[in-house]
Parts: sequence; structure tokens; C-alpha cells
Amino acid sequence: MQTEKTGVLWAIGSYLIWGVMPIYWKSLEHVASAEILVSRIVWAFVLTLVVVLLMKNGRHLKDDIKTLWASQRDFWALFAASALVSTNWFVYIWAVNHNYIVQSSLGYYINPLISVLLGIFFLKEKLSRAQQVAFLMAATGVIILTVSYGKFPWLAFTLAITFAVYGLIKKQIKLDALRGLTIETFFIVPFAAIYYVWLFMEGNAVFLHSDIKTDILLILTGVATALPLIMYAKGVQRIPLYMAGFLQYIAPTMMLFLGVVVYKETFGGIELLSFAFIWSALLLFTVSKVMEVMKMKKNQLKI
Repeated sequence: MQTEKTGVLWAIGSYLIWGVMPIYWKSLEHVASAEILVSRIVWAFVLTLVVVLLMKNGRHLKDDIKTLWASQRDFWALFAASALVSTNWFVYIWAVNHNYIVQSSLGYYINPLISVLLGIFFLKEKLSRAQQVAFLMAATGVIILTVSYGKFPWLAFTLAITFAVYGLIKKQIKLDALRGLTIETFFIVPFAAIYYVWLFMEGNAVFLHSDIKTDILLILTGVATALPLIMYAKGVQRIPLYMAGFLQYIAPTMMLFLGVVVYKETFGGIELLSFAFIWSALLLFTVSKVMEVMKMKKNQLKI
């Protein structure tokens, strides 16, 4: 129970950071999305590797890589996770900087539903009757929001599917969160470095060719990337995937608020109706989970 409580706190922390992240990416909207992406990859790798070495865990990192290589299934699964999260990062940055924050929030509302389905089908997780009703209510809200767009929201579904499958893979590979992220970024950093070299050769790189503020923000993309992902990894390994999925509604709600209130994107009656379904579902899910935990504690006391 204590492990699950800690996992919930780690997960909530990661979602709070992701919720305010549009502000950060908006400050870099003068930089091409592809360059922001490769900056995230390169600096996240540098940051995590330095921290691992400072913690004198270099040997453990080598052992992790050897263990992964010994299990080819886990090795290539983590490689796939690295590719998925990189795709997710690129689409998200592009969407935010092209004024699609509301659709991005829709993607992260759809994501928990996919996480729930993945948890049921692949991890044999079970939902109570109340949680099943909550899932259907949330799905109804998402369907209303999707239909209201009048066209298929490919940005939203790309964000939802890539991150849900990433979460499923991370759930099944037992690695230290920090070292795991170091290995993830290690997989993709050669491609990022090659692209960055090409940008510099073509004279199209903004890094070191703009102002000092931009350079610092690009370097700090490593922190902005690594910190919430490490917290998320710590959380998702300690709690059921369906719980991680429902807690994730924190981040898109904050994104939605930023998109509508701060960046003046459209939000009408249809959107309000769909979000009413989603929030009612979240409330029902939360209450049912609290009651389930209380019942479990009561039974333990009897024993």
C-alpha cells in the first residue's frame, strides 16, 4: 500500500510538470520543432548520464545494458519505447507551437482510455463495476469532443497512442528510472546528433546562433524532458496502469486551461459538455478507488 501511495505521488508530480510545459515550448516557438526535439534528446542524454556518473552508478548502467542485451525482447522493446516517446515529443512540440494546445489536451485525455484498454488486454488488470462505468463516461466525453472537431484529430490520436504504448512498455521493463531513461535517450541520441550536425553544416541551427536566452532554454530542455519522465517511470512501476491512466487527466486539464485562458484557443458548449463527462468519470473513478482501499484496510484489520 505504501508503495502504491508513493507511486501515486510520483505520477501526480510528473503530470503537474507536463501540464505547464506548453508555456516552456511557447517560449521556443521561434525555433523549429525538429531542432527542439533533437535538443531534448541530446541534453536529456547528457544530463541523465552525468547524474548517473555523479551517483557512481556507471557500473550499474553497464550491467543494465548487458542485462537488456541478454534479453533481446526487452532490448528492442525499450528501443521501440524510445522511438515512440521521441515521436510523441515531436508531435506535441509542433502542436503547441502551431496553436493546437486544445487538440493536444484532447490527445492526453484519450491516452488514459487507451492505457486502460492496454492494461486490461495485455496485463490482465481488472476494473470494478464503478470503474467500468467511469471508463464508459470518459469515453463518451472523448467521443463527443472528437466528433465536434468535424474531422479526424490525428494530432490527438498520435499523442494518445504513442504515449499509451510507451507507458505499457515501461510498465513491463523493470529498470531504475534514471538509468532506464539514460539508456532510452542513448538509443536515439546518435540520430539526433547526426541531424544537429547537418543543421549546423547547412547554417540552419538556432542554437549558438541566436540570443543567450534561447541557448539556455534549449539546454534546459534536457531537464524539462528528463525530470517528469523519471518521475513518471517511478510512478508507473508502482501503480496499476489504469490508475496511471486516470491520474493523467491532471496534465491535459492544465493544458486545456492554458490553451483557452492564456492562449485564447476556442472552447464552446460542446467542449464543455464533453469535459463534464470526463470529469464526472474521474470523480467516480476516484471515489470508487478510495472506497476500495478503505475496504481493503478494514479487511486487513479484521485479519
